[in-house]
Amino acid sequence: QVQLVESGGGLVQTGGSLRLSCAASGRTFSSSAMGWFRQAPGKEHEFVATISWSRGVTAYADSVKGRFTISGVNAKNTVYLQMNSLKPEDTAVYYCAARAYSGSSFYPHEYDYWGQGTQVTVSS
Repeated sequence: QVQLVESGGGLVQTGGSLRLSCAASGRTFSSSAMGWFRQAPGKEHEFVATISWSRGVTAYADSVKGRFTISGVNAKNTVYLQMNSLKPEDTAVYYCAARAYSGSSFYPHEYDYWGQGTQVTVSS
C-alpha cells in the first residue's frame, strides 16, 4: 500500500513563509505527477500546484502564482511546496497527491493516492 505523508504545516503571520514536504512510503510505485491541494472549512478541495515528472512542467492556481513554488524528486516520489508571502486566505488543510499515469491534473478525483493533510494557518 502506498502512503503519502505531509509535514511542515503550522501557524505563521501574514507575509511569512512555510515549506511543506510530502514523501511516499510503502510499496514501490512510480508516479507520473504529484500535486498539492487545499481545503478550507466548509469548502471543497482546491487545486494549488502540480508537477509533471516526465516534462518537469509545473502549474499553479492563479491565487498562489508568484508566491508558491512546487518542486520535488521523482525517484523518491517526494514533493515540496514553498509558500511565501502567505495571506490569511491561504489558511487550509494542505494535501499532497500522486497520480500514477497521464501526468498532471487540476482535478482531485484524477489522483490515485493522497496524504492525510497538514494544517496551515495564517494569522492576520
